[in-house]
Amino acid sequence: MRFAEALARPGLGAIAEFKRRSPSMGDIRPDARIEELVSEYAASGASAVSVLVDAAFAGTVDDLVAARAATTAPLLAKGFFSTEEHLLELRRAGADAVLLILRDLDDATTARLLAYASELGMDALVEAHDEKELQRAFALQAPIVGVNARDLSTFKIDRRTQLDLVARAAGHRLVIAESAVHTRAQAAAAELAGADAVLVGTSLLQAADPGAKLHELLSRPLVKVCGLTRQEDVDAAVEGGADMLGFILVDKSPRRAAVVLDVPDTALSVAVFVGQAEETGADLVQLYPDDGGTVRGRHALIMRDGEHVATLLDQPWEGRDPEHWERAAGAEGRIVLAGGLGPENVRAAIAAVHPWAVDASSSLESEPGIKDHARVRAYIQEART
Repeated sequence: MRFAEALARPGLGAIAEFKRRSPSMGDIRPDARIEELVSEYAASGASAVSVLVDAAFAGTVDDLVAARAATTAPLLAKGFFSTEEHLLELRRAGADAVLLILRDLDDATTARLLAYASELGMDALVEAHDEKELQRAFALQAPIVGVNARDLSTFKIDRRTQLDLVARAAGHRLVIAESAVHTRAQAAAAELAGADAVLVGTSLLQAADPGAKLHELLSRPLVKVCGLTRQEDVDAAVEGGADMLGFILVDKSPRRAAVVLDVPDTALSVAVFVGQAEETGADLVQLYPDDGGTVRGRHALIMRDGEHVATLLDQPWEGRDPEHWERAAGAEGRIVLAGGLGPENVRAAIAAVHPWAVDASSSLESEPGIKDHARVRAYIQEART
């Protein structure tokens, strides 16, 4: 299967990276055996495997040869390439795709290498890290664009800019979010911005079990804890493994939060509104229509920067629909299942509906707006099992 074809499959894909060290961190896994890891990556859901062949990462072209012998997964050669001779060597070593870094290449060279890669039957991942480079990638008509959250000159991470650039490129070509993905929520943030895949390396190689870590990053459903009003409850939910934290900013709700509380960048914050949303700085907005009667309706839009990215399906306010799960199972798109979920039934709900995320609030409380930390942990554990 071609590299581009593998990344174009439905759902969020992953390019799992092999490297022994990095210039910014030093040694990561110096004794790593590529023959073992690439097979583990492929078995754990990787769409493709990235192999660093540059000495700065303790890699060589021999690693690419070894990877090709160990797996049939598409291979991306990563390094600092600038000539046709580089690309020919990589192709002969088994690469299906090559990285072209716009920071280091002018447009004429990039265009020439794109054409030559195509002649060799290779795909090319054209990497940008800022607006100017993204515009260059557009002008070059690069079919696959990678947006790196890491500035290769300073090694600083700017995830917000990365996601904005991913959103700009999404829908027009294949888009890969590169670097700084350590949690499911960070991978999901790239997915919601429009990324077809994430490129993940350091977090895998730092894990005791890289394959299990890759599976975790791609696994669904995400787990949302909503109705949070206290920082200590937010902290307990994050510590327990919640991916999304919800804050209800609705006057009539018994779980009204004064503000969106602090959420680390390992998770996603969600501001919940009825009728009209306001700016809060939250990562996502959950917007219910105003039905003029009850506190909220049943269905809400999950929005990122005003774009509808998922749909939340809920039970009636203070009511129950016995066909709720059945209806939700037939819904299309990314579905966030809510309504009466807790430790006792969330696993059954997931099996029945297969949602993109699950959401619980009142069932995790000792009183309205106050979470029972033991129930929060139990719910998250059951949902992630």
